[in-house]
Amino acid sequence: MKKTIIVMPVANEESTMGQILDEILALPYDNLYIYPVIDSYSKDRTEEIIREREKVSDKVRCIFHKESKGVITCYLEGFRQALLDGAEWIIEMDGGGSHLPSELYQFIQRLEEGYDCVWGSRFIQGGSMREQPLYRRVLSQGGTYLSNLVLGTKLKDMTSGFEGFQRQILEKMNLDAFLSRGHMYQTEMRYYCRGFHTVEVPIHYVGSASSLKGSSVLEALKILFMLRRHEPFVWKK
Repeated sequence: MKKTIIVMPVANEESTMGQILDEILALPYDNLYIYPVIDSYSKDRTEEIIREREKVSDKVRCIFHKESKGVITCYLEGFRQALLDGAEWIIEMDGGGSHLPSELYQFIQRLEEGYDCVWGSRFIQGGSMREQPLYRRVLSQGGTYLSNLVLGTKLKDMTSGFEGFQRQILEKMNLDAFLSRGHMYQTEMRYYCRGFHTVEVPIHYVGSASSLKGSSVLEALKILFMLRRHEPFVWKK
């Protein structure tokens, strides 16, 4: 297996962080590494738990993103560090238990088959989402429908944050040029990668009753209608 790095932004995850790391470390992959990315927003023992694992395993590297402006900048910083450290495959996943370590094999398998991008999907056969309020399901499915309509994409899930990439895809991107700093980021990434060899795999998303601000929805809609003209700025010359 090629060198694979999991980029995992985390904050205030002390109740689940140790278990998630241990589950990933227990997987039968010798060349799989975990890069949790944390910033000053996290106030509990999350960083301490990560650094404890870092001391006993060379598969864990804690990245403190001092210049963070939110979770999306932590994703992008994790990508930069993974590229610098020679990752051939990069997998993005949530660190709060929403994404299941047991489903990582699908991403690794598909990347090994040669797909450029692998998208986790809650809305294809075999996928699901639970412990989510109805309005969040409606927003996720409605956002997918609207994104496909406006952008001409054809995916079943345009908003999932469980995804994998071949190295060369992220290398071609100007990661500083992404518009999104919130929920629209996943859609933005899928839109930019629509011309590559991609595939969706079913995931079982475990959510929460977290609220979504109306301003976030409005910001997402604004970005949605900006993506077509903004795309040239994302790809390196």
